[in-house]
Amino acid sequence: MALATVVETRGSTYSKAGAQMLIDENGIFQGMLSGGCLEGDLAIRAQQVIEADTPQLITYDLAEDNDELWGLGVGCDGLMKVLLQPLAAASNYEPFATILVALDGDASAVVSTVLESSIASTPAGSALVLINGDVREFGVAADLSSMIVDGAAKSLNSGETQSECITLAEGEVLVLHSITRPAPRIIVLGGGLDAEPLVRFADELGWKCTVVDHRPAYLEKGDFSAAERTICCAVDDLKAEVELATFDAAVVMSHHLASDRAYLEHLGATEIAYVGLLGPAGRRDRLLAELGDSGKELAGRLSGPAGLDIGGRGPAAIALSIVVEIQQSLGKVDV
Repeated sequence: MALATVVETRGSTYSKAGAQMLIDENGIFQGMLSGGCLEGDLAIRAQQVIEADTPQLITYDLAEDNDELWGLGVGCDGLMKVLLQPLAAASNYEPFATILVALDGDASAVVSTVLESSIASTPAGSALVLINGDVREFGVAADLSSMIVDGAAKSLNSGETQSECITLAEGEVLVLHSITRPAPRIIVLGGGLDAEPLVRFADELGWKCTVVDHRPAYLEKGDFSAAERTICCAVDDLKAEVELATFDAAVVMSHHLASDRAYLEHLGATEIAYVGLLGPAGRRDRLLAELGDSGKELAGRLSGPAGLDIGGRGPAAIALSIVVEIQQSLGKVDV
């Protein structure tokens, strides 16, 4: 396979620096870096990269809108630089295998990739991954490692993908420090029929969903195949069964007043940034009044009724409105 990484953009582009996609030897890809106008060319170049086992840095200047070159009137007005790296089974598809570990974790990581190099011991395509304080190197020379780690740490602290040029006596390297954030984790507290589209939409976005309900029949009859986990447990046992601190958002939708009250009490003791509650405003106010001081812990985090007003009706439209609101919330915090 080949790993394509956006390393620089200017103007209007579909993706920004750090975005990635995978392309196999047959030109089949997962992910997108453009609206479809560059993927065909990237697939052809990926085959060359795989066969030569050599990375390739490509510049697409879409501002030129060169129909003779692309055969497309894409109308974009931006420039995109993309690094293609070969991923071989013999090397366990590194560094992408380690990137997957980061994506499956609970904290942001940094992938530092050498884009250009005049140092023979660290050729272009070499990489270093900083994950949970652990450093994993792939072709990076020892005298460069600490310098790259310093840059990776700065990028992690700022939360922004950035590049830097490191100069040594024997030459210099251009490095991209790309932030890799784990997939958002969402907990859905209630397994009714209206939870099914919510889980499907979340899965389509790449989020990891856990569905919890105290009623076995709800989980057995419901279609939650898109969920990472389904858990049947008593409401009071929630904290014993689930590590709530690992979730980025929660949606309370059991449609059972006492259960929703208990769920909100559990969530009030967490730092989960988004807590959605189904039901009308009057029901929300009643639950918060009954919770007393526990309800005050949800101030600024509770959305009830959950979801943005998008003008739709029915389970699917409500689920969509909630997912949109969660996405908006996630965009405001580093997950």
